[in-house]
Amino acid sequence: MDNWILNHEASLRIGAFLAVLAAMALWEQLAARRRPSQPKPRRWLINFGIVVLDSVALRLLFPVLAVTFAEAMRLQGWGLFNLTGWPAWVEFLLAMILLDLAIYAQHVVMHRIPLLWRLHRMHHTDLDFDASTALRFHPLEIVLSMLLKLGAIALLGPTALAVLMFEVVLNASALFNHGNVSLPRRADALLRRLIVTPDMHRVHHSVKREETNSNYGFNLSVWDYLFGTYRAQPAAGHDRMIIGLESYRDPRQLGLLSLLLQPFRTPSVSKN
Repeated sequence: MDNWILNHEASLRIGAFLAVLAAMALWEQLAARRRPSQPKPRRWLINFGIVVLDSVALRLLFPVLAVTFAEAMRLQGWGLFNLTGWPAWVEFLLAMILLDLAIYAQHVVMHRIPLLWRLHRMHHTDLDFDASTALRFHPLEIVLSMLLKLGAIALLGPTALAVLMFEVVLNASALFNHGNVSLPRRADALLRRLIVTPDMHRVHHSVKREETNSNYGFNLSVWDYLFGTYRAQPAAGHDRMIIGLESYRDPRQLGLLSLLLQPFRTPSVSKN
């Protein structure tokens, strides 16, 4: 099973990503939550350009990525789960939960440490909020995120299958909760008890600092409830809230090259 996963890991991840992206793009086209303030083709071209650069950076800098690394750790007997002898389903479930907690913690740290915020704020400079926003991360942040993910895998020792499923679920949930869509109110209230919904995560992209510093979860919503970072709704309401950052409102600042150079051009702004 693990050999089959390793041989097909890239196609499984990319296939799932494209399927969810296509579904979200269609949903946004048929029932958009908010009217766009910027030309969508330009934004999507920039955001997709960024994710291509991110992928190239990972392939150039890392001899192995998360799934292959997990199998290497298993063969070496490293990590908590390689020492416990717990049932496979318990280890799988714990891996999915604890890796998600690691992503939540990383997200909080990216907001609270000024040097890291310089990298992460590129994600928040998008003046609209849709599925393509989920792709908008600086290559240096993606590299740092992979290092932290590999560290978590080495510590836990999850199976290749668990890591692959986590990667697929994380990518799918990011596309979903960045979607310019909405759910029926009762469905949203029910779902956000377990997972992050678009209306829940949209608050995190508000121009208001106290709202930006909330709702950090990407998949499971429990961490925001547990650690006191949950905010139910934006103060201005979803239709009137302003997306983005106060310091980056000029679309001329938001071209691909400007975004890549952004961490090195302006002073750090604390998010505390």
